[in-house]
Amino acid sequence: QVQLVDTGGGLVQPGESLRLSCAASGSIASINTMGWYRQTPGKERDLVAQITKSGSLNYADSVKGRFTISRNSAKNMMYLQMNNLKFEDAAIYYCSAEGLHYTELGTPIAYRSWGQGTQVTVSS
Repeated sequence: QVQLVDTGGGLVQPGESLRLSCAASGSIASINTMGWYRQTPGKERDLVAQITKSGSLNYADSVKGRFTISRNSAKNMMYLQMNNLKFEDAAIYYCSAEGLHYTELGTPIAYRSWGQGTQVTVSS
């Protein structure tokens, strides 16, 4: 199993910044793609940003130029620097990771894990 813990959410005013962190732990064999998603009540969970093991990046159009995703593979960590936050960025943010983990028998199998979510509130 691979566990993800996402932290760093909070209450900010429009134009301010936040940095989210995601820590992966468990019987990790590899972490390939990691990403941040967000969800508001009554809506689906949408991709915000994604980073592959090789460093390829993908951003939602609404956050391009304001958000920056990064990862520290040696520490199994991922970050989302969010600048110039807007009202519409308010949501619960979830980190996600895909890769291989070891079973009790030592066999690597695929996984997709999610963090518990961290609330970002943007209010004046």
